[in-house]
Amino acid sequence: DPKPIEGDWNGAGCHTNVSTQAMREEGGMEHIIAAIEKMEAKHMEHIKAYDPSGGIDNARRLTGGHETASINEFSYGVAHRGASIRIPRSVEKDGYGYFEDRRPSSNCDPYTVTNRIIKTIFVDDMEAVVSTQTTGSSGINARVREAWYQRRVR
Repeated sequence: DPKPIEGDWNGAGCHTNVSTQAMREEGGMEHIIAAIEKMEAKHMEHIKAYDPSGGIDNARRLTGGHETASINEFSYGVAHRGASIRIPRSVEKDGYGYFEDRRPSSNCDPYTVTNRIIKTIFVDDMEAVVSTQTTGSSGINARVREAWYQRRVR
């Protein structure tokens, strides 16, 4: 339970650091922002996946107070401990690195959290490309396969 005792305190989260190879290389900030924007579009899907009660447990923790974001609003910022997603100041300075998703609850399933993040950043995007660019019996044309491969090996 992320907030086992009611009261005026922030509860406990399972902040999750996220990066890809492209995010950790020169120019990575562009990839970090692109990933965060994809996560913003799926905010409530993430909230539901980030605690075993579909967001009910986290609603007591993510109030917008005590260095937490509101469960109902997505936000991100540099060194902002009250945002849904925090970009460390050192990442802004360097221009590459990682970001921290501060929304998962302390009782989350880390595999479910990781799955939702990866699905949002990579899979949902590829499913949209594949569904609009299908050819032949495989259902995926060579250009889409190559783009997917290139994205994975970066």
